[in-house]
Amino acid sequence: MNEKITIDLGTMFDDTAKLSEIDTYCSGAEELAGKGNDITLTGRAPVWMYLSIAHHLHGVARSLSYDSPVTGIVQIFNHNPR
Repeated sequence: MNEKITIDLGTMFDDTAKLSEIDTYCSGAEELAGKGNDITLTGRAPVWMYLSIAHHLHGVARSLSYDSPVTGIVQIFNHNPR
């Protein structure tokens, strides 16, 4: 059974996200996401980090969404056949 998991990208770095650490951020997100789960990305993080992690989780997550106070939940992809 798949789980709904929220990953707060703002918790993956201290003061400033560093592009040189993107592989670490992607690996950490994949570890938190597990395989075949419904993932929501949220938190204070730069756009390049969101995009890189979203790309990295394609093929790992069953579905991927973005959530912010401004937009609410926005679905990025959904590979659920239902």
